[in-house]
Amino acid sequence: MKILLVTRSYNSLTQRLHVELRERGHEVSVEYDIADSVTEEAAALFDPDLVIAPFMKRAIPQSVWRRYPCFVVHPGIVGDRGPSALDWAIAEGETEWGVTVLQAEAEMDAGPVWASRTFPMREATKSSLYRNEVTEAATAAVVEAIERYASGRHAPQRIEPGAPGVRGRTRPLMKQEDRRIDWSRDSTADVLRKIRASDGTPGVLDALFGVPCHLYDAHADPNARERADAVEPGRILARHHHAILRATTDGAVWIGHVKRADIEGAFKLPVAVAFPEQVAALASASGGPDEVRYEEDGAVGILHFAFYNGAMSTAQCERLLAAYRAALARPTRVLVLAGGPDFFSNGIHLNVIEAAPSPADESWRNINAIDDVCEAILTTTDRVTIAALQGNAGAGGAFLAMTCDEVWARAGVILNPHYRNMGNLYGSEYWTYTLPRRVKRGDPRAVMNHRLPVSACEALSVGLVDAVIEADRAGFLDEVRLRANGVARSRSFAARIDAKRARRARDEAEKPLAKYREEELAQMRRNFYGFDPSYHVARSYFVRNTPPSWTPRHLAIHRDGRPKWKVAAA
Repeated sequence: MKILLVTRSYNSLTQRLHVELRERGHEVSVEYDIADSVTEEAAALFDPDLVIAPFMKRAIPQSVWRRYPCFVVHPGIVGDRGPSALDWAIAEGETEWGVTVLQAEAEMDAGPVWASRTFPMREATKSSLYRNEVTEAATAAVVEAIERYASGRHAPQRIEPGAPGVRGRTRPLMKQEDRRIDWSRDSTADVLRKIRASDGTPGVLDALFGVPCHLYDAHADPNARERADAVEPGRILARHHHAILRATTDGAVWIGHVKRADIEGAFKLPVAVAFPEQVAALASASGGPDEVRYEEDGAVGILHFAFYNGAMSTAQCERLLAAYRAALARPTRVLVLAGGPDFFSNGIHLNVIEAAPSPADESWRNINAIDDVCEAILTTTDRVTIAALQGNAGAGGAFLAMTCDEVWARAGVILNPHYRNMGNLYGSEYWTYTLPRRVKRGDPRAVMNHRLPVSACEALSVGLVDAVIEADRAGFLDEVRLRANGVARSRSFAARIDAKRARRARDEAEKPLAKYREEELAQMRRNFYGFDPSYHVARSYFVRNTPPSWTPRHLAIHRDGRPKWKVAAA
């Protein structure tokens, strides 16, 4: 079936559907929702059997939905209508939520229902729920809706809000007055719920240090009982790395990221970067967001690094490297790099780079810092290293994973193993060493030039990952612990370590790791300091979420032929 995805941006759900539908044999093209005329032109060029809108902020043009069947993915339960479905679900403490696939009509979210799924809610940010539960439910519902449509036997049901047995209802756009925090009245739970319902976008409009800003990335303070009634609610108490601690009526919350509202063109930043002098003047305190932590399970060490949105700044890379070296001092046989529950890693921190006095210099520091982590992993020869991808991995984060001996991915994870979409970056993280050793057949550079996401299963067939584990979020780490301990107990473990040492010695004699790094960084230096500003322009657009003015040709195959990428399965 020819399917056109019309979307506001190429977000995580759109990527997952793009990959899933391609793997099911559909011919899929993508068009950004830029203007009615653009959508009309895309539909005319592609002449799809079906149009699917995974992520929209406005209605599909009537001229399109009257001519082509159009399915809209709504992140709400059956009967729910409105643009802030997930925001309200979090704010009102819903224990179960869902996704509905409706047919587009004149009124948004009011068309007949083709499929739906529900899921239990957890205490998490809107972004985390969207990337995980919503994406999984939406994928299943879209696949079912397509199958029902293709059968020609299914009649979609029209559901009215408030009908008997229908929980969903029409709700308005959630405004800042609905999100507002009253520090003199709101409990820690209230503050967390409001910020979580707004995380990703638009954030909660508030103020720090007397400056208006939007708040994101809030965490409960584990020492809340000790702080209760100790200070005036709303007061900023301390700092921990990039985050600040703010008192509530019954404790305190850590706030990790903000977007200043007093600066035109501002973008989301760690609090310590947005307010460097003010945060530096605060006392340091323990109990802040635990971005990097280590645990052991038998003979297995597990290093977690849950960085916000998967971005790794220079300072975060340095902390991760220190934690990795400390883990190597432990008497374990296997070391698992687990990333975070939402992302494994997305590489260098573009927002922090953009905010630096010299983005080129900070880019250089950041890429060297992440390369230092990669080098430490590649030169570890006394134990087996495993990258466990709970969440998606992109750009340098994908190649960070490939520095490990094995890469295990949760089914449903999406990888973007390329750099070119960020202003034709060449990339580093020793990809010129690791990638050819993984892609045994075909041209490894074809992977780099692909520019499209790949599923965990497709990555397995190419050789980018070594195992795909069918499990939910919690079950995945349990299975990783079980399998990793199996590796540690293997009778062939000693022989495996001997072979690993010998292989590393042979590779080093053939071409030192330092040479790979030198060659990669020579190309990156041109990206950072050369005459072509593409990287700097692309980074600026990315961090500011600048709306696209056109759809890239590797997505819009209806405009520029078909993708030419194909790597033979290993």
